[in-house]
Amino acid sequence: MTDKYESPLSSRYASEYMLTLFSAQKRIETWRRLWVSLAKAESALGLPVTKEQVSELEEHISDIDFECAKEREKEVRHDVMAHVYTYGKVAPSAAGIIHLGATSCYVTDNADIILYRDALKFIRNGVIGVIKNLAAFAGEFKAMPTLGYTHYQPAQLVTVGKRASLWMQDFAADIEEIDSVIASMKLLGCRGTTGTEASFLDLFEGDTAKIDEMNALICRDFDFEKCFSVSGQTYPRKLDSRILNCLSSVAQSCYRMANDIRLLQHDRQVEEPFEKSQIGSSAMAYKRNPMRSERICSLARYLMADAANAPMTASTQWLERTLDDSANRRISMPEGFLCADAILRLARNVTDGLHVNEKIVAKAVADYLPFIATENILMEGVKHGGNRQELHEIIRSCSMNATAKMKNGEPFDLLSDLASHSEFNMTADEMKSALDPMLYTGRCAEQVERYIAELQPLIAQYVDTDSSINL
Repeated sequence: MTDKYESPLSSRYASEYMLTLFSAQKRIETWRRLWVSLAKAESALGLPVTKEQVSELEEHISDIDFECAKEREKEVRHDVMAHVYTYGKVAPSAAGIIHLGATSCYVTDNADIILYRDALKFIRNGVIGVIKNLAAFAGEFKAMPTLGYTHYQPAQLVTVGKRASLWMQDFAADIEEIDSVIASMKLLGCRGTTGTEASFLDLFEGDTAKIDEMNALICRDFDFEKCFSVSGQTYPRKLDSRILNCLSSVAQSCYRMANDIRLLQHDRQVEEPFEKSQIGSSAMAYKRNPMRSERICSLARYLMADAANAPMTASTQWLERTLDDSANRRISMPEGFLCADAILRLARNVTDGLHVNEKIVAKAVADYLPFIATENILMEGVKHGGNRQELHEIIRSCSMNATAKMKNGEPFDLLSDLASHSEFNMTADEMKSALDPMLYTGRCAEQVERYIAELQPLIAQYVDTDSSINL
Protein backbone atom coordinates (compact mmCIF):
# COMPACT_ATOMS: atom_id res chain seq x y z
CA MET A 1 0.00 0.00 0.00
CA THR A 2 1.05 3.61 -0.49
CA ASP A 3 0.15 6.89 1.18
CA LYS A 4 -0.33 8.57 -2.21
CA TYR A 5 -3.10 8.22 -4.79
CA GLU A 6 -2.57 5.44 -7.28
CA SER A 7 -4.72 4.89 -10.34
CA PRO A 8 -6.79 1.69 -10.07
CA LEU A 9 -5.93 1.07 -13.72
CA SER A 10 -2.34 0.63 -12.58
CA SER A 11 -2.85 -1.07 -9.24
CA ARG A 12 -5.78 -3.38 -10.07
CA TYR A 13 -6.67 -3.79 -13.71
CA ALA A 14 -4.12 -3.28 -16.49
CA SER A 15 -1.52 -5.77 -17.70
CA GLU A 16 2.21 -5.64 -16.99
CA TYR A 17 2.83 -5.15 -20.69
CA MET A 18 0.66 -2.05 -20.93
CA LEU A 19 1.95 -0.63 -17.66
CA THR A 20 5.52 -1.07 -18.89
CA LEU A 21 4.74 0.36 -22.33
CA PHE A 22 3.45 3.61 -20.83
CA SER A 23 6.03 3.84 -18.08
CA ALA A 24 8.43 6.77 -17.79
CA GLN A 25 11.30 4.36 -18.45
CA LYS A 26 9.86 3.19 -21.76
CA ARG A 27 8.90 6.71 -22.81
CA ILE A 28 12.36 8.19 -22.25
CA GLU A 29 14.08 5.14 -23.73
CA THR A 30 12.01 5.79 -26.86
CA TRP A 31 13.11 9.43 -26.81
CA ARG A 32 16.71 8.27 -26.67
CA ARG A 33 16.21 5.80 -29.48
CA LEU A 34 14.83 8.67 -31.54
CA TRP A 35 17.85 10.83 -30.71
CA VAL A 36 20.10 7.94 -31.75
CA SER A 37 18.18 7.52 -35.01
CA LEU A 38 18.46 11.23 -35.78
CA ALA A 39 22.18 11.30 -35.01
CA LYS A 40 22.79 8.18 -37.09
CA ALA A 41 20.92 9.63 -40.07
CA GLU A 42 22.74 12.97 -39.77
CA SER A 43 26.08 11.19 -39.61
CA ALA A 44 25.27 9.08 -42.66
CA LEU A 45 24.24 12.18 -44.60
CA GLY A 46 27.42 14.12 -43.90
CA LEU A 47 26.66 16.33 -40.91
CA PRO A 48 29.37 16.69 -38.23
CA VAL A 49 28.19 13.71 -36.17
CA THR A 50 30.70 10.89 -35.77
CA LYS A 51 30.06 7.18 -35.61
CA GLU A 52 31.75 7.16 -32.20
CA GLN A 53 29.22 9.68 -30.91
CA VAL A 54 26.35 7.58 -32.27
CA SER A 55 27.80 4.46 -30.65
CA GLU A 56 28.08 6.20 -27.29
CA LEU A 57 24.46 7.28 -27.51
CA GLU A 58 23.42 3.73 -28.37
CA GLU A 59 25.23 2.41 -25.30
CA HIS A 60 23.21 4.59 -22.93
CA ILE A 61 19.60 4.18 -23.98
CA SER A 62 18.38 2.53 -20.77
CA ASP A 63 20.51 4.03 -17.96
CA ILE A 64 18.27 7.01 -17.29
CA ASP A 65 18.91 9.17 -14.24
CA PHE A 66 15.39 10.39 -13.51
CA GLU A 67 16.48 12.26 -10.40
CA CYS A 68 18.99 14.25 -12.43
CA ALA A 69 16.34 15.05 -15.03
CA LYS A 70 13.90 16.09 -12.32
CA GLU A 71 16.35 18.51 -10.76
CA ARG A 72 17.32 19.91 -14.15
CA GLU A 73 13.66 20.43 -15.12
CA LYS A 74 13.17 22.50 -11.94
CA GLU A 75 15.83 24.86 -13.27
CA VAL A 76 14.92 25.04 -16.95
CA ARG A 77 11.15 24.29 -16.77
CA HIS A 78 11.43 22.11 -19.88
CA ASP A 79 11.18 18.32 -19.71
CA VAL A 80 12.80 17.57 -23.08
CA MET A 81 15.80 19.81 -22.48
CA ALA A 82 16.17 18.31 -19.01
CA HIS A 83 16.51 14.88 -20.63
CA VAL A 84 18.87 16.21 -23.32
CA TYR A 85 21.08 17.38 -20.47
CA THR A 86 20.75 14.08 -18.56
CA TYR A 87 21.54 12.04 -21.69
CA GLY A 88 24.61 14.17 -22.32
CA LYS A 89 25.89 13.47 -18.82
CA VAL A 90 26.21 9.73 -19.58
CA ALA A 91 27.28 10.24 -23.20
CA PRO A 92 29.61 13.25 -22.87
CA SER A 93 31.29 12.93 -26.26
CA ALA A 94 27.86 13.20 -27.93
CA ALA A 95 26.38 15.84 -25.62
CA GLY A 96 26.90 18.59 -28.17
CA ILE A 97 25.06 16.88 -31.04
CA ILE A 98 22.02 15.44 -29.22
CA HIS A 99 18.80 16.91 -30.67
CA LEU A 100 20.68 18.64 -33.53
CA GLY A 101 18.16 20.49 -35.72
CA ALA A 102 15.19 19.09 -33.84
CA THR A 103 12.36 20.58 -31.81
CA SER A 104 10.83 18.98 -28.71
CA CYS A 105 8.01 17.40 -30.66
CA TYR A 106 10.54 15.35 -32.57
CA VAL A 107 10.92 13.11 -29.54
CA THR A 108 7.60 13.64 -27.76
CA ASP A 109 5.31 13.19 -30.77
CA ASN A 110 7.25 10.48 -32.57
CA ALA A 111 7.59 8.54 -29.32
CA ASP A 112 3.84 8.80 -28.73
CA ILE A 113 3.09 7.47 -32.21
CA ILE A 114 5.48 4.55 -31.68
CA LEU A 115 3.99 3.68 -28.29
CA TYR A 116 0.40 4.05 -29.52
CA ARG A 117 1.07 1.76 -32.47
CA ASP A 118 2.55 -0.92 -30.21
CA ALA A 119 -0.33 -0.50 -27.76
CA LEU A 120 -2.90 -0.83 -30.56
CA LYS A 121 -1.27 -4.06 -31.69
CA PHE A 122 -1.53 -5.39 -28.14
CA ILE A 123 -5.18 -4.35 -27.91
CA ARG A 124 -5.81 -6.00 -31.27
CA ASN A 125 -4.42 -9.26 -29.93
CA GLY A 126 -6.66 -8.95 -26.88
CA VAL A 127 -9.74 -8.53 -29.06
CA ILE A 128 -8.80 -11.63 -31.05
CA GLY A 129 -8.49 -13.51 -27.76
CA VAL A 130 -12.10 -12.67 -26.93
CA ILE A 131 -13.19 -13.74 -30.42
CA LYS A 132 -11.29 -17.02 -29.99
CA ASN A 133 -13.09 -17.79 -26.73
CA LEU A 134 -16.47 -16.84 -28.16
CA ALA A 135 -15.88 -18.99 -31.24
CA ALA A 136 -15.29 -22.04 -29.03
CA PHE A 137 -18.38 -21.22 -26.98
CA ALA A 138 -20.54 -20.56 -30.05
CA GLY A 139 -19.36 -23.76 -31.69
CA GLU A 140 -20.26 -25.83 -28.64
CA PHE A 141 -23.76 -24.37 -28.37
CA LYS A 142 -24.45 -23.61 -32.03
CA ALA A 143 -27.58 -25.78 -32.14
CA MET A 144 -28.89 -25.40 -28.58
CA PRO A 145 -32.31 -23.70 -28.76
CA THR A 146 -32.88 -20.74 -26.47
CA LEU A 147 -35.56 -18.14 -26.14
CA GLY A 148 -34.83 -15.12 -28.27
CA TYR A 149 -35.78 -11.62 -27.17
CA THR A 150 -36.71 -8.41 -28.90
CA HIS A 151 -37.30 -5.37 -26.68
CA TYR A 152 -36.28 -7.81 -23.92
CA GLN A 153 -39.61 -9.53 -24.49
CA PRO A 154 -39.87 -13.21 -25.48
CA ALA A 155 -39.65 -13.61 -29.25
CA GLN A 156 -38.83 -16.52 -31.59
CA LEU A 157 -36.19 -19.07 -30.73
CA VAL A 158 -32.52 -18.65 -31.55
CA THR A 159 -29.58 -20.73 -30.30
CA VAL A 160 -27.11 -20.01 -27.53
CA GLY A 161 -24.27 -20.14 -30.06
CA LYS A 162 -26.01 -17.81 -32.52
CA ARG A 163 -26.35 -15.16 -29.83
CA ALA A 164 -22.60 -15.39 -29.14
CA SER A 165 -21.95 -14.95 -32.86
CA LEU A 166 -23.55 -11.50 -32.65
CA TRP A 167 -20.98 -10.56 -30.00
CA MET A 168 -18.19 -11.96 -32.18
CA GLN A 169 -19.30 -9.86 -35.11
CA ASP A 170 -19.00 -6.69 -33.04
CA PHE A 171 -15.43 -7.59 -32.08
CA ALA A 172 -14.56 -8.47 -35.68
CA ALA A 173 -15.68 -4.96 -36.67
CA ASP A 174 -13.33 -3.58 -34.01
CA ILE A 175 -10.44 -5.48 -35.59
CA GLU A 176 -11.23 -3.92 -38.97
CA GLU A 177 -11.18 -0.45 -37.41
CA ILE A 178 -7.94 -1.07 -35.52
CA ASP A 179 -6.25 -2.50 -38.62
CA SER A 180 -7.30 0.52 -40.64
CA VAL A 181 -5.75 2.91 -38.11
CA ILE A 182 -2.52 0.92 -37.72
CA ALA A 183 -2.11 0.69 -41.49
CA SER A 184 -2.48 4.45 -41.88
CA MET A 185 -0.17 5.50 -39.03
CA LYS A 186 2.82 7.62 -39.99
CA LEU A 187 5.66 9.22 -38.05
CA LEU A 188 5.95 12.97 -37.64
CA GLY A 189 9.60 12.79 -38.59
CA CYS A 190 11.98 15.66 -37.86
CA ARG A 191 10.21 18.71 -39.31
CA GLY A 192 11.22 21.68 -37.17
CA THR A 193 9.34 24.18 -35.06
CA THR A 194 6.51 24.86 -37.50
CA GLY A 195 6.88 21.89 -39.82
CA THR A 196 8.84 23.77 -42.48
CA GLU A 197 12.13 21.85 -42.07
CA ALA A 198 13.90 25.22 -42.25
CA SER A 199 16.59 24.20 -39.74
CA PHE A 200 17.55 21.26 -41.93
CA LEU A 201 17.67 23.39 -45.05
CA ASP A 202 20.38 25.30 -43.23
CA LEU A 203 22.16 22.19 -41.89
CA PHE A 204 22.11 20.43 -45.27
CA GLU A 205 22.84 23.64 -47.19
CA GLY A 206 19.63 23.49 -49.18
CA ASP A 207 19.87 19.82 -50.16
CA THR A 208 16.20 18.80 -49.83
CA ALA A 209 16.91 15.23 -50.96
CA LYS A 210 19.03 14.73 -47.85
CA ILE A 211 16.22 16.01 -45.64
CA ASP A 212 13.84 13.50 -47.21
CA GLU A 213 16.41 10.73 -46.84
CA MET A 214 16.96 11.63 -43.18
CA ASN A 215 13.24 11.26 -42.46
CA ALA A 216 13.10 8.05 -44.45
CA LEU A 217 15.97 6.60 -42.38
CA ILE A 218 14.22 7.54 -39.13
CA CYS A 219 11.01 5.90 -40.35
CA ARG A 220 12.90 2.76 -41.27
CA ASP A 221 14.45 2.51 -37.80
CA PHE A 222 10.97 2.31 -36.26
CA ASP A 223 9.23 0.22 -38.94
CA PHE A 224 7.10 3.00 -40.41
CA GLU A 225 6.71 3.41 -44.14
CA LYS A 226 6.63 7.19 -44.18
CA CYS A 227 6.02 10.47 -42.38
CA PHE A 228 2.95 12.66 -42.57
CA SER A 229 3.07 14.60 -45.82
CA VAL A 230 2.74 17.93 -44.04
CA SER A 231 2.62 19.00 -40.41
CA GLY A 232 2.78 21.91 -38.06
CA GLN A 233 4.98 21.48 -35.04
CA THR A 234 3.05 18.38 -34.00
CA TYR A 235 1.58 15.42 -35.80
CA PRO A 236 -2.12 15.89 -36.68
CA ARG A 237 -4.18 15.32 -33.52
CA LYS A 238 -6.84 13.70 -35.68
CA LEU A 239 -4.76 10.57 -35.24
CA ASP A 240 -5.42 10.63 -31.48
CA SER A 241 -9.12 10.95 -32.21
CA ARG A 242 -9.04 7.92 -34.50
CA ILE A 243 -7.11 5.91 -31.91
CA LEU A 244 -9.46 6.68 -29.04
CA ASN A 245 -12.41 5.97 -31.32
CA CYS A 246 -10.96 2.48 -31.82
CA LEU A 247 -10.67 1.98 -28.09
CA SER A 248 -14.18 3.31 -27.55
CA SER A 249 -15.43 0.87 -30.18
CA VAL A 250 -13.84 -2.02 -28.27
CA ALA A 251 -15.47 -0.73 -25.08
CA GLN A 252 -18.85 -0.63 -26.82
CA SER A 253 -18.53 -4.26 -27.94
CA CYS A 254 -17.45 -5.42 -24.50
CA TYR A 255 -20.24 -3.48 -22.84
CA ARG A 256 -22.88 -4.94 -25.15
CA MET A 257 -21.69 -8.50 -24.51
CA ALA A 258 -21.26 -8.04 -20.76
CA ASN A 259 -24.66 -6.41 -20.42
CA ASP A 260 -26.29 -9.33 -22.26
CA ILE A 261 -24.53 -11.74 -19.90
CA ARG A 262 -25.81 -9.76 -16.91
CA LEU A 263 -29.37 -10.03 -18.22
CA LEU A 264 -28.99 -13.75 -18.87
CA GLN A 265 -27.42 -14.34 -15.46
CA HIS A 266 -30.46 -12.66 -13.88
CA ASP A 267 -32.56 -15.35 -15.57
CA ARG A 268 -29.98 -18.00 -14.51
CA GLN A 269 -29.58 -19.09 -18.12
CA VAL A 270 -25.91 -18.16 -18.59
CA GLU A 271 -23.36 -17.32 -15.88
CA GLU A 272 -19.90 -15.81 -15.85
CA PRO A 273 -17.13 -17.75 -14.01
CA PHE A 274 -17.53 -18.03 -10.24
CA GLU A 275 -14.71 -19.46 -8.12
CA LYS A 276 -15.33 -22.05 -5.42
CA SER A 277 -14.52 -19.65 -2.58
CA GLN A 278 -15.77 -16.47 -4.24
CA ILE A 279 -18.05 -14.26 -2.13
CA GLY A 280 -20.97 -12.75 -4.00
CA SER A 281 -22.16 -10.41 -1.28
CA SER A 282 -20.91 -9.38 2.17
CA ALA A 283 -24.46 -9.65 3.53
CA MET A 284 -26.29 -12.08 1.25
CA ALA A 285 -24.15 -15.20 1.22
CA TYR A 286 -26.32 -16.94 -1.37
CA LYS A 287 -25.66 -14.39 -4.11
CA ARG A 288 -23.69 -14.90 -7.33
CA ASN A 289 -23.33 -11.41 -8.72
CA PRO A 290 -21.96 -11.01 -12.28
CA MET A 291 -19.19 -8.81 -10.89
CA ARG A 292 -16.76 -9.25 -13.80
CA SER A 293 -19.38 -8.31 -16.37
CA GLU A 294 -20.43 -5.40 -14.20
CA ARG A 295 -16.82 -4.24 -14.01
CA ILE A 296 -16.50 -4.47 -17.79
CA CYS A 297 -19.52 -2.20 -18.15
CA SER A 298 -18.22 0.19 -15.51
CA LEU A 299 -14.79 0.56 -17.13
CA ALA A 300 -16.32 0.69 -20.62
CA ARG A 301 -18.38 3.73 -19.64
CA TYR A 302 -15.19 5.46 -18.51
CA LEU A 303 -13.42 4.65 -21.79
CA MET A 304 -16.30 5.76 -23.98
CA ALA A 305 -16.34 9.07 -22.11
CA ASP A 306 -12.54 9.36 -22.32
CA ALA A 307 -12.75 9.13 -26.11
CA ALA A 308 -14.41 12.56 -26.14
CA ASN A 309 -11.08 14.14 -25.15
CA ALA A 310 -9.35 13.56 -28.48
CA PRO A 311 -11.87 15.23 -30.80
CA MET A 312 -11.98 18.27 -28.53
CA THR A 313 -8.19 18.46 -28.64
CA ALA A 314 -8.03 17.87 -32.40
CA SER A 315 -10.52 20.66 -33.02
CA THR A 316 -8.57 23.28 -31.04
CA GLN A 317 -5.09 23.05 -32.53
CA TRP A 318 -4.40 26.74 -33.08
CA LEU A 319 -2.57 27.30 -36.35
CA GLU A 320 0.80 25.45 -36.19
CA ARG A 321 0.38 24.33 -32.55
CA THR A 322 -0.86 25.13 -29.06
CA LEU A 323 0.25 23.56 -25.81
CA ASP A 324 -3.18 23.08 -24.29
CA ASP A 325 -3.21 19.58 -25.74
CA SER A 326 -0.24 18.38 -23.71
CA ALA A 327 -1.64 17.91 -20.20
CA ASN A 328 -4.84 16.37 -21.56
CA ARG A 329 -3.03 13.89 -23.80
CA ARG A 330 -0.66 12.82 -20.99
CA ILE A 331 -3.73 11.50 -19.19
CA SER A 332 -6.38 10.65 -21.78
CA MET A 333 -4.24 8.63 -24.20
CA PRO A 334 -2.35 6.29 -21.81
CA GLU A 335 -5.39 5.92 -19.54
CA GLY A 336 -7.50 5.05 -22.56
CA PHE A 337 -5.11 2.25 -23.50
CA LEU A 338 -4.81 0.99 -19.92
CA CYS A 339 -8.59 0.95 -19.61
CA ALA A 340 -9.11 -0.89 -22.91
CA ASP A 341 -6.49 -3.41 -21.83
CA ALA A 342 -8.24 -3.94 -18.49
CA ILE A 343 -11.64 -4.38 -20.13
CA LEU A 344 -10.29 -6.93 -22.60
CA ARG A 345 -8.54 -8.94 -19.90
CA LEU A 346 -11.83 -9.18 -18.04
CA ALA A 347 -13.65 -10.04 -21.27
CA ARG A 348 -11.22 -12.87 -22.03
CA ASN A 349 -11.66 -14.23 -18.53
CA VAL A 350 -15.45 -14.12 -18.73
CA THR A 351 -15.68 -15.67 -22.20
CA ASP A 352 -13.21 -18.40 -21.26
CA GLY A 353 -15.48 -19.65 -18.47
CA LEU A 354 -19.05 -18.90 -19.54
CA HIS A 355 -21.42 -21.51 -18.11
CA VAL A 356 -24.79 -22.42 -19.62
CA ASN A 357 -27.47 -23.79 -17.29
CA GLU A 358 -28.97 -26.01 -19.97
CA LYS A 359 -32.02 -27.18 -18.02
CA ILE A 360 -33.05 -23.63 -17.21
CA VAL A 361 -32.57 -22.63 -20.85
CA ALA A 362 -34.70 -25.63 -21.89
CA LYS A 363 -37.42 -24.74 -19.37
CA ALA A 364 -37.67 -21.20 -20.71
CA VAL A 365 -37.98 -22.64 -24.20
CA ALA A 366 -40.66 -25.11 -23.05
CA ASP A 367 -42.66 -22.38 -21.30
CA TYR A 368 -42.92 -20.24 -24.41
CA LEU A 369 -42.77 -22.85 -27.17
CA PRO A 370 -46.53 -23.50 -27.23
CA PHE A 371 -47.07 -19.84 -28.10
CA ILE A 372 -44.28 -19.87 -30.69
CA ALA A 373 -45.69 -23.08 -32.21
CA THR A 374 -49.16 -21.64 -32.78
CA GLU A 375 -48.28 -20.37 -36.27
CA ASN A 376 -47.25 -23.87 -37.35
CA ILE A 377 -50.38 -25.29 -35.71
CA LEU A 378 -52.45 -22.75 -37.62
CA MET A 379 -50.92 -23.93 -40.91
CA GLU A 380 -51.49 -27.59 -40.02
CA GLY A 381 -55.09 -26.85 -39.05
CA VAL A 382 -55.72 -25.32 -42.45
CA LYS A 383 -54.18 -28.41 -44.07
CA HIS A 384 -56.70 -30.49 -42.09
CA GLY A 385 -59.57 -28.50 -43.60
CA GLY A 386 -59.91 -25.65 -41.12
CA ASN A 387 -60.70 -22.00 -41.90
CA ARG A 388 -57.62 -19.87 -41.46
CA GLN A 389 -59.45 -16.83 -40.05
CA GLU A 390 -61.52 -18.88 -37.60
CA LEU A 391 -58.46 -20.78 -36.38
CA HIS A 392 -56.52 -17.54 -35.95
CA GLU A 393 -59.25 -16.16 -33.69
CA ILE A 394 -59.34 -19.36 -31.61
CA ILE A 395 -55.54 -19.24 -31.18
CA ARG A 396 -55.68 -15.55 -30.21
CA SER A 397 -58.38 -16.13 -27.63
CA CYS A 398 -56.75 -19.24 -26.12
CA SER A 399 -53.32 -17.56 -26.06
CA MET A 400 -54.66 -14.52 -24.20
CA ASN A 401 -56.29 -16.85 -21.66
CA ALA A 402 -53.05 -18.85 -21.23
CA THR A 403 -51.03 -15.64 -20.86
CA ALA A 404 -53.37 -14.38 -18.16
CA LYS A 405 -52.94 -17.63 -16.24
CA MET A 406 -49.16 -17.47 -16.64
CA LYS A 407 -49.06 -13.93 -15.26
CA ASN A 408 -51.20 -15.05 -12.34
CA GLY A 409 -48.89 -17.96 -11.57
CA GLU A 410 -51.51 -20.54 -12.52
CA PRO A 411 -50.85 -23.71 -14.56
CA PHE A 412 -51.97 -23.71 -18.16
CA ASP A 413 -51.92 -26.09 -21.12
CA LEU A 414 -52.36 -24.09 -24.28
CA LEU A 415 -52.13 -27.06 -26.65
CA SER A 416 -54.77 -29.09 -24.84
CA ASP A 417 -57.03 -26.05 -24.95
CA LEU A 418 -56.48 -25.67 -28.69
CA ALA A 419 -56.96 -29.41 -29.31
CA SER A 420 -60.36 -29.21 -27.63
CA HIS A 421 -61.59 -27.09 -30.55
CA SER A 422 -62.84 -29.38 -33.27
CA GLU A 423 -62.25 -26.67 -35.90
CA PHE A 424 -58.60 -27.76 -36.02
CA ASN A 425 -59.39 -31.40 -36.79
CA MET A 426 -56.19 -32.26 -34.86
CA THR A 427 -55.50 -34.33 -31.78
CA ALA A 428 -53.41 -33.12 -28.84
CA ASP A 429 -50.63 -35.51 -29.92
CA GLU A 430 -50.67 -34.11 -33.43
CA MET A 431 -50.35 -30.62 -32.01
CA LYS A 432 -47.54 -31.64 -29.66
CA SER A 433 -45.53 -32.82 -32.65
CA ALA A 434 -45.10 -29.13 -33.41
CA LEU A 435 -43.23 -28.64 -30.12
CA ASP A 436 -39.79 -29.73 -31.33
CA PRO A 437 -37.62 -26.64 -30.61
CA MET A 438 -35.34 -27.47 -33.52
CA LEU A 439 -38.20 -26.58 -35.86
CA TYR A 440 -37.93 -22.96 -34.79
CA THR A 441 -34.21 -22.10 -34.80
CA GLY A 442 -33.97 -21.64 -38.56
CA ARG A 443 -30.39 -21.64 -39.90
CA CYS A 444 -28.77 -20.72 -36.58
CA ALA A 445 -26.41 -23.69 -36.41
CA GLU A 446 -25.39 -23.27 -40.05
CA GLN A 447 -24.85 -19.52 -39.61
CA VAL A 448 -22.63 -20.10 -36.59
CA GLU A 449 -20.55 -22.76 -38.37
CA ARG A 450 -20.02 -20.55 -41.39
CA TYR A 451 -19.11 -17.50 -39.34
CA ILE A 452 -16.61 -19.38 -37.17
CA ALA A 453 -14.98 -20.74 -40.32
CA GLU A 454 -14.83 -17.19 -41.69
CA LEU A 455 -13.03 -16.00 -38.56
CA GLN A 456 -10.49 -18.83 -38.36
CA PRO A 457 -7.66 -16.98 -40.18
CA LEU A 458 -8.05 -14.13 -37.69
CA ILE A 459 -8.26 -16.43 -34.67
CA ALA A 460 -5.05 -18.16 -35.78
CA GLN A 461 -3.20 -14.87 -35.23
CA TYR A 462 -3.85 -14.86 -31.47
CA VAL A 463 -0.82 -14.99 -29.20
CA ASP A 464 -1.49 -15.96 -25.58
CA THR A 465 -0.37 -13.36 -23.04
CA ASP A 466 -0.15 -13.23 -19.26
CA SER A 467 -3.69 -13.18 -17.91
CA SER A 468 -2.99 -12.75 -14.19
CA ILE A 469 -5.09 -9.93 -12.83
CA ASN A 470 -7.22 -9.06 -9.82
CA LEU A 471 -10.41 -10.03 -11.60
